Amino acid sequence: MRHIQGMKTKLSSFQIIVFGFLGMILCGTILLMLPMASGAGVATPLPKALFTATSAVCVTGLVLVDTASYWSLFGQSIILLLIQIGGMGVITVAAAIAMLSGRKISLMQRSTIQEAIAAPKVGGIVRLTGFVIKTSFCIEFLGAMCMAPSYVRVNGLRGIWMAVFHSVSAFCNAGFDIAGSENAPFSSLTAYGNDIVVNIVIMLLIVIGGIGFLTWDDIHMHGIHVQKYRMQSKVILVVTLVLILFPATYFFFCEFSDMPLKNRLLFSFFQAITPRTAGFNTADLTAISSIGQAILIFLMLIGGSPGSTAGGMKTTTVAVLFSNAVAVFKRKESPSFFGRSIECRTVKIAATILVLYLTLFFMGGIFISGIEGLPLGACLFETASAVGTVGLTLGITPILGVASQGILIVLMFLGRVGGLTLIYAAVSVSPKTISKLPHEKITVG
Repeated sequence: MRHIQGMKTKLSSFQIIVFGFLGMILCGTILLMLPMASGAGVATPLPKALFTATSAVCVTGLVLVDTASYWSLFGQSIILLLIQIGGMGVITVAAAIAMLSGRKISLMQRSTIQEAIAAPKVGGIVRLTGFVIKTSFCIEFLGAMCMAPSYVRVNGLRGIWMAVFHSVSAFCNAGFDIAGSENAPFSSLTAYGNDIVVNIVIMLLIVIGGIGFLTWDDIHMHGIHVQKYRMQSKVILVVTLVLILFPATYFFFCEFSDMPLKNRLLFSFFQAITPRTAGFNTADLTAISSIGQAILIFLMLIGGSPGSTAGGMKTTTVAVLFSNAVAVFKRKESPSFFGRSIECRTVKIAATILVLYLTLFFMGGIFISGIEGLPLGACLFETASAVGTVGLTLGITPILGVASQGILIVLMFLGRVGGLTLIYAAVSVSPKTISKLPHEKITVG
């Protein structure tokens, strides 16, 4: 027992986060392989179960089989549980269980929770965790209540389960759906493209889940007094608004211009919101132009915000890099937001994240294209969806071989856990030294 406790103390916060997600994926894989998890009552092959479990825990939504027609109610329940845990964070859920059981949260555990939800400090982390859990369930319940009439009208009592499933999936930015049974398999929410209630509720759940727990906390604490918000919350809200309005405007005038006004608005805003990083779609993505698909790739790579249910590079990463570019153009010493300067270290981390995501995105697409003999553009769309933990697809994921599926599994895991978290977990931190290497100038640009 002492030996095990000693091993636990040696694990860093980053390692605990990584092993937590790996543990949940393993448990989910085993449960989905059970015969009772499939609709046909047969055991699911390991690659298929592993891919589905990874996609659910990493709240991605890419699937090899149609969730509604392949999995039984038990299988769908397992997927929903994995989505809920993966969306709120394995560490956050574990902390909530410990709190409910009356156990004390140690300083090490508080530090791990801080890393998991991207909180700025350890102080108040238990209160914030409780707020996250309670708010998450309340929002998901309200979302399900609002959508239930639309689903029940078409599906009877099963519509209640559909409303709950889609509410959790949307809030956790997962993109899994069980609407394929009433329409064609892999159809996502295309059958509800004209339903105002379903569209608006799903969009609100995606945005609320994607802006981050700290932003909710600011809104809860300060209401409409935006000037009192943390600088990060202000940046997130501004960038989120920009990344919704500009793509929606493009889709409105260029992709869905032949639709009636109501449908045009719904389709435009839905396709602008869902790439960050929910994975639902109400339009046929293969019918969208190459420019529209490029915009979707751009939005998928950006993703949501830190400490949220979404993946991707994060809105703050893009904001920091953009602000840094503006500072360079203006020959200012450092980037800034709302009268506050940004540390040089933050800019370095943002640049590293950008390089990491672009490398994973391009290399994954190139490898899959080479292995499968498929067009590079379609493969890049899938890898952007995987590393951004989105779930949108041009339809090639179900036909990929095991090797290509393995690439997408790795990308989904890195996209949810975070490439830097995995690197920090794998590489031990070397002690700081006072000495510095000599400087030499190198010309860039």
